[in-house]
Amino acid sequence: MSTFLNLRRPPYRTYSITQLCREFGATPRALRFYEEQGLLSPGRRDTSRVYSYKDRARLQLILQGRRVGLSIAEIRDILDTYDEEGSAAQDAEALRIHHRRVEQLEQQRQHVDEAIAALKEAQDRLTAKYPSIATELDS
Repeated sequence: MSTFLNLRRPPYRTYSITQLCREFGATPRALRFYEEQGLLSPGRRDTSRVYSYKDRARLQLILQGRRVGLSIAEIRDILDTYDEEGSAAQDAEALRIHHRRVEQLEQQRQHVDEAIAALKEAQDRLTAKYPSIATELDS
């Protein structure tokens, strides 16, 4: 029976810092930073870091969070929630954080749209006042 259970269990795979950096396009410095921040906790083999499949999954979540502008603290909250309360609680925390981030980005987009409109209005006024300069810019 124990052989059957071993066949169903995924193999325990480890990764070097080089392998994870290559796979995710991250730098060794970034992985060490995430370790310093408590987001990753690789094991050690002599002086080398050894990352588990759990570290790999956490790195994937960290990098996805960073791509959409989540802070290290927000990412830590999501990861810690999983460790303390499980995946359903983690999903709920992620949903709250994602909702806040979408609101922030929509507000930023509104500010950017307003800035673009103001610049275009100024550009139109200056083009009307100095058509020769505007002609130079178009060529």
